[in-house]
Amino acid sequence: MSEMAQTDPEGIDGVRMTWNAWPRTKVEASKCVIPIAASISPIRSHPDVPTVPYPALRCKTCVAALNPFCRVDFAALIWICPFCFQRNHFPHHYSSISATNVPAELYPQYTTIQYSLPTPSPSQPPVFVFVLDTCMIEEELGFAKSALKQAIGLLPEDALVGFVSFGTQVQVHELGFSDMSKVYVFRGSKELSRDQVLDQLGLGVAGRRIGQQAFQKAGPTGIPTSGVTRFMLPASDCEFALDTLLDELGTDQWPVQPGNRALRCTGVALSIAAGLLGACSGGTPARIIALVGGPCTEGPGTIVSKDLSDPVRSHKDLDKDAASYFKKAVQFYEELAKQLVSQGHLLDLFASALDQVGVAEMKVAIERTGGLVVLAESFGHSVFKDSFRRVFEDGEQSLGLSFNGTLEINCSKDIKIQGIIGPCTSVEKKGPAVASTVIGQGNTTSWKMCGLDKSTCLTVFFDISSSEKSEPSANVNQMLYLQFLTSYQSPDGQTRLRVTTVSRRWVDSSVGSEELIQGFDQETAAVVMARFASHKMEMEEGFDATRWLDRTLIRLCSKFGDYRKDDPASFTLNPCFSLFPQFMFNLRRSQFVQVFNNSPDETAYFRMLLNRENITNAAVMIQPSLISYSFNSLPGPALLDVASISADRILLLDSYFSVVIFHGMTIAQWRNMGYQNQPEHQAFAQLLRAPRDDAQMIIRDRFPVPRLVVCDQHGSQARFLLAKLNPSATYSNAHEMAAGTEMIFTDDVSLQVFFEHLQRLAVQSS
Repeated sequence: MSEMAQTDPEGIDGVRMTWNAWPRTKVEASKCVIPIAASISPIRSHPDVPTVPYPALRCKTCVAALNPFCRVDFAALIWICPFCFQRNHFPHHYSSISATNVPAELYPQYTTIQYSLPTPSPSQPPVFVFVLDTCMIEEELGFAKSALKQAIGLLPEDALVGFVSFGTQVQVHELGFSDMSKVYVFRGSKELSRDQVLDQLGLGVAGRRIGQQAFQKAGPTGIPTSGVTRFMLPASDCEFALDTLLDELGTDQWPVQPGNRALRCTGVALSIAAGLLGACSGGTPARIIALVGGPCTEGPGTIVSKDLSDPVRSHKDLDKDAASYFKKAVQFYEELAKQLVSQGHLLDLFASALDQVGVAEMKVAIERTGGLVVLAESFGHSVFKDSFRRVFEDGEQSLGLSFNGTLEINCSKDIKIQGIIGPCTSVEKKGPAVASTVIGQGNTTSWKMCGLDKSTCLTVFFDISSSEKSEPSANVNQMLYLQFLTSYQSPDGQTRLRVTTVSRRWVDSSVGSEELIQGFDQETAAVVMARFASHKMEMEEGFDATRWLDRTLIRLCSKFGDYRKDDPASFTLNPCFSLFPQFMFNLRRSQFVQVFNNSPDETAYFRMLLNRENITNAAVMIQPSLISYSFNSLPGPALLDVASISADRILLLDSYFSVVIFHGMTIAQWRNMGYQNQPEHQAFAQLLRAPRDDAQMIIRDRFPVPRLVVCDQHGSQARFLLAKLNPSATYSNAHEMAAGTEMIFTDDVSLQVFFEHLQRLAVQSS
């Protein structure tokens, strides 16, 4: 962990690639086995990224921005674009540049630069529409309401707030009418279009025109003065009214028959909230924040019938096509996603329930709009409470929530883009760089991200189109270039354009693969394979992820390992690949591939976070980190193996979704006897405190906030640690182990057995 803090693997650009040297031809690329892909964090904050107060200079042919890789003729004031080789004249205000006086965008170290663009005046305040489920027990609703009150207090004063509650019916609360509470009620069983919603709220075409003019005629704060403001008021104006409304709001009063689930119309409520936001002028930064406490059983988006004897769909039901509501619900949320994307708005989901609520169906709407998702057991749990508060916090803890993002990618000739896996939507912008095969959101060179934040990360898959061998290297450009242009609206309302231009070397891997091997990034490759496998599991029927990962690993080891044919003992792997088999071993056992014991909601949740977090975080999801604390040594990394468990040690496991502090048996006994409270045992008190302090540091910087599990050896919660460890000691080899060794009761193979099989298969001559 401390090493990570010292070295920043993403650098100033926030770009990491599976291969940092690229093969020249399509055939050579296919022999690399691992796809050529880049993981990019479009607006990650970095102290060395400069912001300049003028627009970027763009190439007149391919629209790439001026960057440090351009060739410049200072005498003629001309720059040559490295993507299309077009010669461009510098405009008049660049006339004073020279070899010793260059603008910031040509500095060699500024491969990433940010341009601050003029913002329409006044800038539009962000809009938050809270959607609250009332089909909950009194206690849960109380937790949710207090979280909402806290959130409204943390919002910027000019932020507009709307409120929708739902149970069997949907209530849209009119906040602009403070003398008495006024509510518009919609039936929960009926699907409504955006225009129908607006007409029924009195915000139809005429009302909307007033609302749009109001935005233009806004007062000094940029807040409209009529129309929409009946339902959306600045946080400072409606805080009291909303607090009162929440105090009076009770659980859904609709009677629930014995043996039935509550009638809950989540789909209609979200659709009405999206319609309400449709009254705002296009491009307004806006989010729907939904707090949902159970499954949808009424109207569009239904995931289960109201009869309690019908179980909520499982993975087995989805595999056998026996989940009767699933496809229809996904279709509904796909349409909702299209509507939100066209409006430029996003959907955040905070789901807290012991059963499923439909995250698997809603995934498409959350992911395509770039929304946030948090799954917890209760609205009173710290996972929900702390995560929810962090969405609205300012300062260092701020997530840097930004709006209206678009990403454009420019590539050198012979490079094609297959698509992106991550929180974005393809805008179907065709161009010469679009590949014929599609992975994720493809068929385009431009993507829309209605919402993005400092940790948003996307995976771009590339294809090499050149099939013939290139001419001798004298005539060929040895470098390839990629440019990522992200325009977005920052949290303070500024419009920004961030330009990242990176370059890598072409290598002729048919001559020798040394340079190719040296450029392999094992961590990035493991994460890209995890994202690709998860994507295939969702898209391809009957896809066997474990076999696919095994075959890929065997091919990789056959291609890049050193060995004599049919002699497993001779097999060695270059250090550049040595960690990769271990990542694949842990990926095969992870919650992304093994869906047994997880609900479809949990699997969808894990995969959404895997697809949007940076490489360092995603690698921890696949292969957790383990730190050991003991009296006789400093805290340090321990092997992710059952052999690391010892009676006189404390272990700290970070598996991203949970952080586990595990006390060895002796440590637990001493703690229970209260030794840490005695002055002569200060060292023991310190030993107990160290992992807790480190756990708090991990929790503080992470979103969603992970679950903290504190447990003891042989305790019931020790399973959180044991499930992640390599089972090198099991009941099958107990006779070989020393007495007192901790064992894991599992039929899983250990890493050692896995590696022996891999060696045997990789060296086979067939």
